[in-house]
Amino acid sequence: MRSLAYAVCLVASSAGALLTPGALQAQGVLVITNENIRLPRPTPRPQPISYSLDEVVVEATLKNQLADVQVSQTFRNSGTGTIQAQFVFPLPYDGAIDAMTLLVNGKELPAKLMKADEARDRYQSIVRSQKDPALLEWVGTGMFQTSVFPIPAGESRTVSIHYSQLLRKDHELTEFLFPLSTAKYTSTSVKKVRVQLAIESDTNIKNIYSPTHDVSIQRPTGKRATVKYEKQNIVPSSDFRLFYDAKPGDVSAKLLTYRPERDEDGYFLLLATPEIKADKDKKQSKTVIFVVDKSGSMAGKKIEQARDAAKFILNNLHEGDLFNIVSYDSKVQSFLPELEVFDKRSRQEALAYVDSLFAGGGTNIHEALTTALSGLQDKSQPSYVLFMTDGRPTSGETKEALIAEAARQANGVRARVMSFGVGYDVNSRLLDRISSDHHGLSEYVRPDQDIEEHVAKVFNRISSPVMTNVKISYEFDKSKPGKPVNRVYPGGDVDLFEGEQLVIVGRYREFGAAKIQLTGTVQEKEETLSFEGKFTKKVGNSSNSFIEKLWATRRIGEIIDELDLKGKNEELVNELVMLSTKHGILTPYTSFLADETVRPELASSSNRRLTTSNLSDLEEAEGRGGFLQRGIKQRFKNANNSASDASESLRTLDEFKSRPASGGTLSGPAPGRSLSRQQPSSPLPPNGGGAGFGSSAQVNSPTSETAPVDYQKIVRKAGTQTVYKRGKLLVTPETASLDLEKEEDKAKVIEIKRYSKEYFELTDANSTAENEVLTLQEEDEELLVKFRGKIYLIK
Repeated sequence: MRSLAYAVCLVASSAGALLTPGALQAQGVLVITNENIRLPRPTPRPQPISYSLDEVVVEATLKNQLADVQVSQTFRNSGTGTIQAQFVFPLPYDGAIDAMTLLVNGKELPAKLMKADEARDRYQSIVRSQKDPALLEWVGTGMFQTSVFPIPAGESRTVSIHYSQLLRKDHELTEFLFPLSTAKYTSTSVKKVRVQLAIESDTNIKNIYSPTHDVSIQRPTGKRATVKYEKQNIVPSSDFRLFYDAKPGDVSAKLLTYRPERDEDGYFLLLATPEIKADKDKKQSKTVIFVVDKSGSMAGKKIEQARDAAKFILNNLHEGDLFNIVSYDSKVQSFLPELEVFDKRSRQEALAYVDSLFAGGGTNIHEALTTALSGLQDKSQPSYVLFMTDGRPTSGETKEALIAEAARQANGVRARVMSFGVGYDVNSRLLDRISSDHHGLSEYVRPDQDIEEHVAKVFNRISSPVMTNVKISYEFDKSKPGKPVNRVYPGGDVDLFEGEQLVIVGRYREFGAAKIQLTGTVQEKEETLSFEGKFTKKVGNSSNSFIEKLWATRRIGEIIDELDLKGKNEELVNELVMLSTKHGILTPYTSFLADETVRPELASSSNRRLTTSNLSDLEEAEGRGGFLQRGIKQRFKNANNSASDASESLRTLDEFKSRPASGGTLSGPAPGRSLSRQQPSSPLPPNGGGAGFGSSAQVNSPTSETAPVDYQKIVRKAGTQTVYKRGKLLVTPETASLDLEKEEDKAKVIEIKRYSKEYFELTDANSTAENEVLTLQEEDEELLVKFRGKIYLIK
């Protein structure tokens, strides 16, 4: 699928008018009409800024498959000369655009509409003249090209674009697409990006999902919804995509599939928004126990925030809910000996109890957990334990395995435990183990973050359960032996809450029509919701390729979780390396993929050994290293779109690599430690139990600090493809093992010079996804890539 990608093409009125190409490329592609002037793509070196994009605002109304879109962009010329600017818009959906107008400071500009064949020549002429492949990904689309307008030095221009568009619809899912992916062409950030969509429908709106961005969704009525996305000082890395559907009925569940290879398992995404027909006069009650740490380390601001978190829960329980508060230090106390029915009286008494909580003493996690869980007796309604701690167990039973086992024995009602780790001193592995055993989740609160915000976020989600212990089954018309659907995440039973949407990803072996059933408990009665779906045999285009990446992200989180909690497993290590390499998903254990000093031909053979060595860091159950590792793991496991594993995970990864040394059986790295330089002390041991990878690994750390790694410069992504920078050579996972110094490997390679006749013949034969890979190659780099069974070295 083509995006309505916009490019800003800038021409200079004189050779000296344009000062900083890096800044000017913030919007896309630079075109210079002056002869003998060629502007290189941005380099990591700092450059003075002469031109910036201050703001991008996208506002659209989506109704009956039509989009009315208004785009406003403010450009500022901070240079000393006038810039002559020209806009080029590749048209999406084979030109399904109507009534496009463009205004500069309120004045309409004339423009030319080119069909795909004419536009192809224009695209290629820009690529050829500028020695920049950025526009290659749009070859094959039409083009809307404006006339030239000036931006005087020191002034700003607001460019407004208005157009109507017929949106694509597939399997009753309507898709809205808008280009925000400037990251491939810029080293500067956009000061503000805001997208606001108003969805209107004649029938109830059900599923709303963005595979690319973390959006906020508000539903004032069943037939209206507002979707918002806003960020400041960012370089957007992907186009904005949104799916939604509207239909009458009790359940709207939509199935999207992606199967690039017929002989391999495909990938599926299931979106489900059931409309539960519950008795409105009989709201589903729940049981909530808040377990709050009041040990000595909670003194000061932390105990104040913990009290505020408890008060938030008490102010948001529903009348008729059962609740209790368990507080602990060296000893354990409860608000009441037994669960209490929530009403105005019990609320006031509980608030007074919370005000009496003060910090002091040790940390008796064992007794606090067993006290809370053993107090739950009613299996007929959903039960949730919100367990908070800021430290490791120091009183009572302190052994991790025994604490976890005692908690399992005490939980007789299948209560879900939501764990909150506050600060770096927690035993994060213990919290993850408890959350996993009790079908909950772990939330980690940094020292500078507010405890109440994290507790409120989780509590708001679970406050109104509508269908609990939900199981999902898949019945195919023609089923073969074995599981037709496998490796589904999240796995196991789930609870569905009011206003929540299920986002399920998995792999499928069978293809064809299938009945998908959601079975769960609604107000103590079992209910089943059914719908039909179709699993495709093979998908020829890559428009749904994001499903594979989302599945891989969650799968990586599950693999790390299993290695963390169950111990060594060679098959899982191999799969972790394969998925990380294929998709460019960096983890603390595969960050060596961003080490461009590793020779490509050696990387494949050493990846597993390096990963095995790095996985020894999971021995850090406590401290900052353990906190950061398990925070990254949880983000992978709970990812809902491609934005979930990007910037925040990379920042945490960089923080993890530069953390100070820690004690224990495995020394933590010195500041600036390069994970890629770890040397495993021995081959991977046989599969066995236990948590972690033993203490025999030796870590070789540099003594001096190293510069931060520019991950996105070394690991580059385009669609479903990943490219790794190794010096001046770019390689893909398919070509990384080739050694160009060996004659047998060199003989397999076809050499092509960039921007030659052969180069453009190759681009004509390529798919959009293949041409996107070519856009990742910068000046003075060589690209080793495999297209349609042939290996090319593009120089």
